[in-house]
Amino acid sequence: MDAVVREAALTCDNGNPIPPGKMTFEEFLARCNEDVWAEWVDGEVVLLTPATRKHQDLKGFLYSVIREFLYYKKCGRILDAPFLVRLPETLRRGREPDLLYVSNERIHLLKETYMDGAPDLIVEITSPESLARDRGEKYVEYETAGVREYWLIDPDRQQAEFYRLGENRRYHTVAPDASGIYRSEVIPGFWLKVEWLYQDPPPAAIACLKEMGLI
Repeated sequence: MDAVVREAALTCDNGNPIPPGKMTFEEFLARCNEDVWAEWVDGEVVLLTPATRKHQDLKGFLYSVIREFLYYKKCGRILDAPFLVRLPETLRRGREPDLLYVSNERIHLLKETYMDGAPDLIVEITSPESLARDRGEKYVEYETAGVREYWLIDPDRQQAEFYRLGENRRYHTVAPDASGIYRSEVIPGFWLKVEWLYQDPPPAAIACLKEMGLI
């Protein structure tokens, strides 16, 4: 998702402008209404620009197929943007991942408007503008926060990178198998064909679930 640091005042939920300068995470939550798509980075409000059709198609596909898988398996929840993730206090970050998965063991971290802690899985769908940030800043932040899996998908280059947190608390790359299938470790039993990510339009979620043998 493209982003730019705020240069003009935003509008809060009562219609009044938000004064310039840094603010706490709590002030950010209280003042930015649901129509303001933004992240909180070291006290600064960072606006996110509208997504492309290709981005939305891919996000919608992944959300649908994972959500339906979880409906049958009852092993957690999937949420899509806009929904904030508050990373550990030392990082001073409130991020808006494209998708996040939370296992049943961590459901208690979900608040009404944000997650207070690291999800089990984060998916970021890149754009030319966001690629360096997603692979740089966010990679380090999610690794430090303890996000167990990080999927970085570039629909323009038709490239998918899957990172998994090792015992040393560092990410390592996990490649799809010889059949082009990636198997998640944090969503028990879930797998996907990488080629599904690049189809236009994306495949139907029900067709993918049938191929998985789930239905």
